[in-house]
Amino acid sequence: MADSASLSRAEVAAVIDHTLLAPEATLADVAALVEEARALGVYAICVSPSMLPVRAPGLVLATVAGFPSGKHHSLVKGAEARLAVDQGAAEVDMVIDVGAALAGEYNAVLADIVTVREAIADRAVLKVIIESAALPDDAIVEVCRVAERAGADFVKTSTGFHPAGGASAHAVRLMAETVGGRLGIKASGGIRTAEAAAELIAAGATRLGLSKSRAVLEGFPA
Repeated sequence: MADSASLSRAEVAAVIDHTLLAPEATLADVAALVEEARALGVYAICVSPSMLPVRAPGLVLATVAGFPSGKHHSLVKGAEARLAVDQGAAEVDMVIDVGAALAGEYNAVLADIVTVREAIADRAVLKVIIESAALPDDAIVEVCRVAERAGADFVKTSTGFHPAGGASAHAVRLMAETVGGRLGIKASGGIRTAEAAAELIAAGATRLGLSKSRAVLEGFPA
């Protein structure tokens, strides 16, 4: 386990997407998220596309597409992502069709990602959620390669909603080895302690998706 004392609170805050994707979230909850994010000094907030537009001065605004199942038509994902960018999103976290990846249908996964990439062009950062806990290692590697070919900017472990689980240091390490620093690595899903966050950063995560940002950051030295 990585030592959380070797990272400062500010260093970790600078790579956090402070996240609110609960189905029951309200506009008041989003406003509270923005205020907390600004107080914590995090990099970005991530909210559901139905909550856009959101006024969040000083913060990067991220959203999701095809969330959380990934079982949306590619054109629907693309339209959702494009509308979100039109409404101010600077980053889009899209979910792949996990079943296609499990079946080895990597050309279908490629086409899915390309559709979203083309829909938003270079107007926003594209992160590809691969649901790593649901995939064997060989599929994790192949999906990361496909995401790079499709023009993604990041690969991301998890939605945080899949019953298979969330981020693991093993998956992050495998993803980092595969994309070799050419893409960012976002670890998300089930990260609730400073120790877990530090371990994922040590494994290669360059961004963290957290809904419990304050609790995690309190475990790092100020």
